[in-house]
Amino acid sequence: MKHSYLYLILFFGLFSAQKVKVIDSENGKAIFHARIVLNNQVVYTNEDGYTPLGQNAGNFEVSAFGYQKRKVSGFNSFIKLKPSFKNIEEVKMVSIDIKKLFNDIRKNYEKRYYNEPSLYNVVFKEKRSDNDELCFLVITEAKLWSKSNHYNYNDGIRKNYDKILQMQLNNVKYLKNLKSDSIFSPGSNEFSHEYMGNYFLSFELNRTLNHINSINSKYSGKIISEEGDEQLMTFKVKSGTGIELIGDLKYNKTDKVITYFEVNYLQTNYPPIRRKMAGGIEYDYQLGDASLTFDFYKRDGMYLPALVRLKGEKYSAFYQGKKHERKFSREIIYNTFEKSNKEGLSYRVDFSKNIWENVPVKEEKEDAIILSAEEQAFINEK
Repeated sequence: MKHSYLYLILFFGLFSAQKVKVIDSENGKAIFHARIVLNNQVVYTNEDGYTPLGQNAGNFEVSAFGYQKRKVSGFNSFIKLKPSFKNIEEVKMVSIDIKKLFNDIRKNYEKRYYNEPSLYNVVFKEKRSDNDELCFLVITEAKLWSKSNHYNYNDGIRKNYDKILQMQLNNVKYLKNLKSDSIFSPGSNEFSHEYMGNYFLSFELNRTLNHINSINSKYSGKIISEEGDEQLMTFKVKSGTGIELIGDLKYNKTDKVITYFEVNYLQTNYPPIRRKMAGGIEYDYQLGDASLTFDFYKRDGMYLPALVRLKGEKYSAFYQGKKHERKFSREIIYNTFEKSNKEGLSYRVDFSKNIWENVPVKEEKEDAIILSAEEQAFINEK
């Protein structure tokens, strides 16, 4: 009954949903991944700045990294956000020990973020482009169950993924897969330890600290601005492995939590490695640049995940004198949250095979997905 009631709320709340666009108040440009927190739902803008929002929505908060938060009293087709600052050169930066901050959060992670079994209704989106042409797009509604909202390394290494995270496919709204560059075809679509870890900020904090602690590494952190309890920071890490990290984050100094974290891995200067195709033919593979984004919001005194995004570009393969280039992205938007039990989902994705080979469990809900112009053109393409 509790689940049915939640779905009815979402259904009727989105039935009259209209497109809302969030833009920069200074230049009118669309703001990607602006977050709107409603009473029972979290939504984000797409690449074109649009998100669905019910016409009866009111008294909600809109926020985006690098912009001032805004309280909105009622429905508006265009919502303008003011930049936190105009020019970085005008900001008086204050140094901070980023290693100490990350270690403190890692040590106290389970105390400061919600760490009980949780059930989320999510929107899962994945895209791939080969040689600048979109070749794969999937957007699906799903359920996501997490035992503790952080990554358990012992279970991950043993591939006991269901003890960490479970997924149930619901409505696969869009799934289009054109013939992609075969040189990028993986030998297996099975989840890996790292692939699963990328769902969790705790995993990424540990990885970032490994780079900071590597031999001959150099790192720095700066506070750029401060608004109330929230500090905007930037950091750089030059790892001893040859990889450079550049990141931004929001830090609540009272609750001592990271509420937004984005790290960019600059890897194009890393030496190429040898790889093999499915048929055993070798080729040179060059790492590209990758970024991970984590966003959290506070509800009833708890910090809950709102968005996780992985993006990569300039990943290149060189074979028979030809360069092949790939970019990709994967994101999960945590629309709703409710407390759960330790057992998890009755119907769950089998992570030992490709996610999209699993059979969806149909649950009828009003469509809350708005395609970007690029995505719509790809879907319409014959």
